[in-house]
Amino acid sequence: MKLGKVVVTGGAGFLGSQLVRRLLPLSDHIFIIDDLSTGNRSAVPQSERITFYEESITNEKILEEVLPKVDYIFHFACKNLVLSVENLNDDFETNLYGGFLLLQKAQEYCKGLKRFVYASTTSIYSQATILPTPESYYDIKLPYAASKFSMEHYCHVYYQMYRLPVTILRFSNVYGPGQLAANPYCGVVAKFFEAAMNQKPMIIFGDGSQTRDFTYVEDAMDAVLLAAVAEKAVGTVYNVGTGMETSVLDLAKEVQKASGHKDLPLQFEPKRKVDVVQRRSIGTEKIFTELNWRNKHSIAEGIAKTYSWLKGEE
Repeated sequence: MKLGKVVVTGGAGFLGSQLVRRLLPLSDHIFIIDDLSTGNRSAVPQSERITFYEESITNEKILEEVLPKVDYIFHFACKNLVLSVENLNDDFETNLYGGFLLLQKAQEYCKGLKRFVYASTTSIYSQATILPTPESYYDIKLPYAASKFSMEHYCHVYYQMYRLPVTILRFSNVYGPGQLAANPYCGVVAKFFEAAMNQKPMIIFGDGSQTRDFTYVEDAMDAVLLAAVAEKAVGTVYNVGTGMETSVLDLAKEVQKASGHKDLPLQFEPKRKVDVVQRRSIGTEKIFTELNWRNKHSIAEGIAKTYSWLKGEE
């Protein structure tokens, strides 16, 4: 697989930086656009074949400079879930307007574009009444979900009107190597490991019975690469998850077990504004049937590999 020249927005974030690492041996050149509002420049590999722009995706001049050069666009830049409830304007500006601008400029400047892969989210399902939840479902409760889902609609519009080759991936609670607790908005797995390695209590919001569909980052990146090249994926949306529910309490036990701190205490705190989902399990039948993708790592395997990475063994 050779992908030519690519652009990764949000390439210094968790998912974006892991994608860059996977793309490096497959690409002639990678352009990264990231304003480092939550990303980390040190997460980006050093290479002569990477050009880094510390800019927002709303910078039209940068888009007009970069986009004519690329064959693939991987759009991972966004304001995250926690920040969205604190500042709706920023959420709208980056997640919806920024995404729309990227589509607009791609249609205008990328005449030979082979794929526009958009990183969406299973947050659009909120507290789903159907489990495992299929791609046809939605229940918008938070600004983050609203902006991400609205961007999906514009992806479909640009596909229908201009045949822009878009593929939408809805990721579910991705974790693993590259996710650093130093980022205050990182996922629960990184926070639990930070607590374990410092032998401090693991903080749980609510009673810990809430479930999520935790997806190991290597599996998620496999899905991205498949979506970038499969013809069936054009104009389509796929869930990227495991179809399995894991409670936050069970997750804490897996982290305790992997880190060797089985007696580490748990600290329960009141739920936050963003804690609106009690159960999450993602339907993966569509991506398995059409792209032959299935997660390879169980939660225990993924947690063990994450701990090995944190200790510098991988």
